[in-house]
Amino acid sequence: MKKVVAGTLAVLTMAASVFAAPKKGQVRYLNFKPEVASVYQELAAAYEKETGVKVIVETAANNSYESTLTSKMATKQAPTLFQINGPRGYASWKNYCADLSNTELYKHLSDKSLCVTSKGKAYGIPYVVEGYGIIYNAKITDAYFALASKATKYKSMDEVKSFAALKEVADDMQKNAQALGIKGVFASTSLKAGEDWRWQTHLANVPVYYEFKNNKIDLASDATKKINFQYAKEFKNIFDLYLNDSVIPAKNVGVKTVDNSMAEFALEECAMVQNGNWAWGQISGVTGNKVKAENVKYLPIYTGVAGEEGQGLCIGTENFYCINKKASKADQQATADFIYWLYSSKTGKKYVTEKLGFIAPFDTFDDNEKPTDPLAQEIIKWMSKPGITSVAWNFTLFPSQTFKDNFGASLLRYAQGSKTWDDVKASVVKDWATESDM
Repeated sequence: MKKVVAGTLAVLTMAASVFAAPKKGQVRYLNFKPEVASVYQELAAAYEKETGVKVIVETAANNSYESTLTSKMATKQAPTLFQINGPRGYASWKNYCADLSNTELYKHLSDKSLCVTSKGKAYGIPYVVEGYGIIYNAKITDAYFALASKATKYKSMDEVKSFAALKEVADDMQKNAQALGIKGVFASTSLKAGEDWRWQTHLANVPVYYEFKNNKIDLASDATKKINFQYAKEFKNIFDLYLNDSVIPAKNVGVKTVDNSMAEFALEECAMVQNGNWAWGQISGVTGNKVKAENVKYLPIYTGVAGEEGQGLCIGTENFYCINKKASKADQQATADFIYWLYSSKTGKKYVTEKLGFIAPFDTFDDNEKPTDPLAQEIIKWMSKPGITSVAWNFTLFPSQTFKDNFGASLLRYAQGSKTWDDVKASVVKDWATESDM
């Protein structure tokens, strides 16, 4: 009897321990980029080795992510971790997006305004970012501030925190171009067809961002299908400055390319150029490049909007992590733990910076773990500045390529004097509505 009772107790104890043990979840990730599929497979193996938690990585073929995600979500092998491209993506997948506001990864996000949010909660966390603004050569701007003939009160670019200040400095630098050894303050405005994306997309993002933000537009709603171009005057402010304080006359912009602009900056024919962090490779790769990495700095695209002293660079992404709220609680927690490990552990961060090559928007990286690219370093610096809010990439909401092409064509005609600014504004408003309805 004692043996039977002891045996029965042992079985019951074992059964109780099985039922009491917390279920260890697993992670199933649907990867968007085929070019890094092998890196994620390595990561999955490394994570399982360190934690014992299984990570299954599946990769969608090129240009088939949405259709693959749709089919996978209908199966028992639905991903616990997937991605969306921004507010539009959230609108499509909001029924599957868990609230990430209490996750460790969210807590360490340097600029929480970059998240895809709804009603104050975060549903998409950016895991890699890029940024753009006005790149300037500190060697040339420092030379300007040291000029005896300088007519402004400013002593450094750190004091330039508004369009009014930027215009005052740029106009005076243009007058002193010969003394500074430059042809103009700004590189040429490239408005050749197909080369105008810096203006009809990137620059246009700034007024659209402020219009949506200041009118509290829900970016996942149909309210984005029309704009009033409320900040057209502010767009004109900076666009005119680019045209007037330039290395070339405005009438010549129709033949200029982005490569032309970057070469002008690299050869120190100008002091400033609008572009993104990807431009360092273009600058350093120009034959005869004179610009040293330590002199490459960023300034926000100031346009004259009220309160822009707190404006940062245009920083964003089309890559946001989402956790499937229809997955089990254990799998959701395992997934949240995995993405935090990726951006906080020594192993994970090494993969992020060295093999994935990401600018990671999290405060978990120390100086030795950050990119060496000077423009990438500037992006990270601006994201971390207290009191500064990045301008989100709302150009992902632009209605079509046709809209952007038409806008670029209007800007060219305006620059050459054959279209008024009022007509440009009217065309933008009309084309946005027309293309949004198609």
